[in-house]
Amino acid sequence: MTPDEYCEDKTAKSGSSFYYSFRFLPDAQRRALTALYAYCREVDDVVDECKDEAVARAKLAWWRLELSRLYTGAPNHPVTRALQPHIQAFDLPEAWFLEIVDGMEMDLNYARYSGFSDLLLYCHRVAGVVGQLSAQIFGYQDKKTLKYAHELGVAFQLTNIIRDVGEDARRGRIYLPVEELERFNVPAADIQNYRETPEFKALMAFQIERALGHYRQAWELLPAVDRKPQKVGLAMAAIYRATLEEIRIDGPERVLNQRLSLTPLRKLWLAWKTATFGYKA
Repeated sequence: MTPDEYCEDKTAKSGSSFYYSFRFLPDAQRRALTALYAYCREVDDVVDECKDEAVARAKLAWWRLELSRLYTGAPNHPVTRALQPHIQAFDLPEAWFLEIVDGMEMDLNYARYSGFSDLLLYCHRVAGVVGQLSAQIFGYQDKKTLKYAHELGVAFQLTNIIRDVGEDARRGRIYLPVEELERFNVPAADIQNYRETPEFKALMAFQIERALGHYRQAWELLPAVDRKPQKVGLAMAAIYRATLEEIRIDGPERVLNQRLSLTPLRKLWLAWKTATFGYKA
């Protein structure tokens, strides 16, 4: 299996919305985005799959060393070998890749976040910089597009947090800020015991509205000149926003006991529709 094939397999098996959006990219961009996503999956899996915290920290330290090897021209892992030809071609900064590792390490350091500003740092590291790296690969003329890409990445991560509340609780994590749980009178025990209370429903409705606000803000930040090159990111936005709408319609409190996901066919259709006809804010 070649490095590119390894990344393609890693991305396809994830079932992610990103995979369906990548289909509409030219070959070089598609391979670069697939390698970037495979990298994110690898470092995320370290935290999600390692039960021993010391082992997880050691593996993340290894990835930091591997990034250094990547930027000095001698990577070992299939993912970094797949990334290697794209680093210079798309001007991808090492610091952004390192920030992603820092974000994953936050999952080892924190199981709770006191306020939304604390959560935003996490979202910045695990998703905002991924958005910026993606924008570099898509290409842009106006540097303001990087602000759009960062905001869109944060919106994606907030969507993931909403969708995965129950799943994260089973892993001992609650990403919803403590201050907001208190404001909506939702004890952590209600989440840990998967209680679909009216208070929890109101809390999740608030989370959904805020996430939708980040999608609107991202769209407003995107310069018109770069809407065409950034159309794949917008296709992903259409899929993620549709997921939020489905959660709201289905009942936002139900995220505790089920993980809602769009069908592969619907994801592909939304990606094609947005890439062909444009994004509707």
